[in-house]
Amino acid sequence: MAARKGFVCLWVTVTLVCWVTSGPLFAETSGLVLGVKSIGMTVSDMDRSVAFYSDVLAFKPVSDVEVDGPEYDQLWGVFGVRARVVRMQLGEQQLELIEFLAPPDVRPIPVPSYSNDLWFQHIAIVVRDMEAAWAQLRKHHVRQISPRPQTIPISNQAAAGIKAIKFRDPDGHNLELLWFPEGKGNPIWKRSGSDVFVGIDHTAITVRSTENSTKFYRDLLGLTVAGGTLNMGAEQEHLDSLPGARARVTGLAPKMSTPGIEFLEYELPTAGRPFPVDSHPTDLWHWQTTVVVSDVEAAASTLRGTARFVSPTVVTFPDKSLGFTKGFQVRDPDGHAIQIVSP
Repeated sequence: MAARKGFVCLWVTVTLVCWVTSGPLFAETSGLVLGVKSIGMTVSDMDRSVAFYSDVLAFKPVSDVEVDGPEYDQLWGVFGVRARVVRMQLGEQQLELIEFLAPPDVRPIPVPSYSNDLWFQHIAIVVRDMEAAWAQLRKHHVRQISPRPQTIPISNQAAAGIKAIKFRDPDGHNLELLWFPEGKGNPIWKRSGSDVFVGIDHTAITVRSTENSTKFYRDLLGLTVAGGTLNMGAEQEHLDSLPGARARVTGLAPKMSTPGIEFLEYELPTAGRPFPVDSHPTDLWHWQTTVVVSDVEAAASTLRGTARFVSPTVVTFPDKSLGFTKGFQVRDPDGHAIQIVSP
């Protein structure tokens, strides 16, 4: 465990866990991003996806809207959009599901897909009881990436006893469950309660270059780099179902607490297939991490000329159907979509 003023980090072989302490570190950071509002993805059948996240993982729907019009065409960079957007909550974190009703055609996630492919992204969901959570996956015949939960061995003293398993939703989106023993992980995951599924710890994205991604997320967006580690060994191989997996992991945190963002740079096997250059939000491999800034116009000005814009400009919406009044989308150096909004 490493500690510095105002920030505590614990690196384990499967993830980085960080939490805010009472110190003033964040007050000293002048970044644009205040926090991660939600993590979303495109789905092919909204009712099926809502049922999966509700019945299997205990997310609760908090809003269900349909939107269309030129503002939404501009936001997603797609002509003639009509979309159903459902926000779901687990603990204090939100997941956003998007089904494009128009245009009607969606492209599926490539098969096979692996964690070293650059379109890879997942969310890590914290559970109170891994055996009960795994039983829930098996009860619903969920497709598992990992053959069973992986337990970090005692030889890794800082992370010993932490458990994780990766699996997929009905559209093939990657998901992860995490369980922390006493003394490990963010203290918020140890609050009293009886629910098996607790909340979203972070979203992880595969990157080609940690250095290039750090320039985008830290130097342009202002997230804090919390630390890094090199993950390898039998547990990582079985977790990813990727023989010889060796991943350089870097965690970043916004000013506000969870969820954070995590880079996965695979040294072995090396970075896989690139993000398709003709990707659109209507593709099922589309994820979008929505971050909140205090001044969306200033954020756009900072990113203009250095990031690939999905939205041609900052979009002002007629209402708060999507939970914000202004926003735009850009892509990071590897193609992952970031939605930048202001309340």
